[in-house]
Amino acid sequence: METINFLLDGFDVAFTVQNITLALIGCFLGTIFGALPGLGPANGVAILIPISFSLGLDAASSMILLASVYYGAMYGGRISSILINIPGDEPALMTTLDGYPMTLKGRAGEALTLTGISSFFGAIVATIGLMFLAPQLVKIALLFGPAEYFALFVMAFATLGGVSSNNKAKTVLASMLGLAVSTIGVDGQTGVPRLSFGNVHFYDGIDFLIVIVGMFAVSEIFIFIENKNTKSTKNKKNLIINKILPKLSVIIKIIPTMIRSSFLGFFAGVLPGAGASLGSFIAYTIEKKISNKNDTFGKGDERGVAAPEAGNNAAAGGALVPMLSLGVPGSGTTAVLLAMLMTMNITPGPLLFKNNPDVVWGLIAALFFANFILLILNIPMVKIFTKILLLPPKFLMPIVAMISFVGIYGISGSSFDLLLMIFFGLLGWLLRKLDIPLVPVIMGSILGNLMETNLRRALTISDGDWSYLFQSKVAIIIWIITIVGFILPLIIGKRIKSQIDKLKSKN
Repeated sequence: METINFLLDGFDVAFTVQNITLALIGCFLGTIFGALPGLGPANGVAILIPISFSLGLDAASSMILLASVYYGAMYGGRISSILINIPGDEPALMTTLDGYPMTLKGRAGEALTLTGISSFFGAIVATIGLMFLAPQLVKIALLFGPAEYFALFVMAFATLGGVSSNNKAKTVLASMLGLAVSTIGVDGQTGVPRLSFGNVHFYDGIDFLIVIVGMFAVSEIFIFIENKNTKSTKNKKNLIINKILPKLSVIIKIIPTMIRSSFLGFFAGVLPGAGASLGSFIAYTIEKKISNKNDTFGKGDERGVAAPEAGNNAAAGGALVPMLSLGVPGSGTTAVLLAMLMTMNITPGPLLFKNNPDVVWGLIAALFFANFILLILNIPMVKIFTKILLLPPKFLMPIVAMISFVGIYGISGSSFDLLLMIFFGLLGWLLRKLDIPLVPVIMGSILGNLMETNLRRALTISDGDWSYLFQSKVAIIIWIITIVGFILPLIIGKRIKSQIDKLKSKN
């Protein structure tokens, strides 16, 4: 009952003219970001962060805008997957397997509607799960001390990428790079400058918003410049949407699929570092084993588009659970949302629900509203969003550049920060060329200071005794999960990666 009362208070926060408008704008822009191959939710949220600062929004309104973009991008990723066989982002890869065959059969409109319904169902399940599970985790997290928090941050890095991680060595390298960025500046305990190279601009450290916008948005611009002369092999001019509404029997057919996939996706999303990609992969794989009795999967089976979409949208909501309750992002996009909160001097974690209930419950209430907006947008307006795929990147990228530069300069007023953003853009471009993930760098730059602070506190309490980090029962459980989470991908990760590579090669 207490949870319902908090939710009603959240609706009071979310249901203002300003926040409803922000949710509408966020859902619309998010769908566009998701529909355009290469952008995806993390890039979409990173690009919109400077705008939220420029508008002078408070924390609750900013989170409503960015979370709406997040959910909208998860919806939008299916559009290019189904119509032109190009995933809008990695979680949408599984949707291509049965979505594009449905397009070849002349059922593109039906496929888009089915995925819209499945996305809505998965996101609603996840939002309900977030509403009930996050407060329970908070009660547990209130028992945490510095040793437990340090172990929790180590677990976040150790499990980063889930079981589908491409290369653990590259993930570790990226994490170390992010942690190194977080140490730049004057040491708060000793007052000694670290990694400043004698430059006073580095004494205050590097704002992680500069790192985020540089690595996600600016690196995308460099990727475009590099590939601007590349001809697409896909004929986008033949995008034709005929019948939109599927038969009622088809909708009834996918209901068990949506239920199974939503719960699988949600629990995959709750795992720190796993994210929507794992939720989508597990949902499709399990559903194929259960339902592929007539060998119809991969040939345009409706359940083959419903499962991954319900799974990845449920995982997107599930990833908010550890971010809000523990202060540990469950995915790359929630890492960006975490940075947004911290920039506003709001620390996600157990005390967030006590100190800033308007932010938490206003966000949860807005997610319910945003899902209905997205369902309304993504069925009647599907033909309009299809036209977005015809937008040439040469018009899109200058807009991204303008928002990034004006936004960062508006936040800091420093031309040096613009140079830093360009540097991180080049670094992001180089890392992407080397197939090194960007998310660990972002997480390292965000969590590094908190990780170091808790380690120092633990060692101060124990008078330098390192065994203190492993003494409590909670810490021991977290360390066990950390070890299993790191080793498990090494055992079964290659098998899953080979399956994903086969799927990519077919596309």
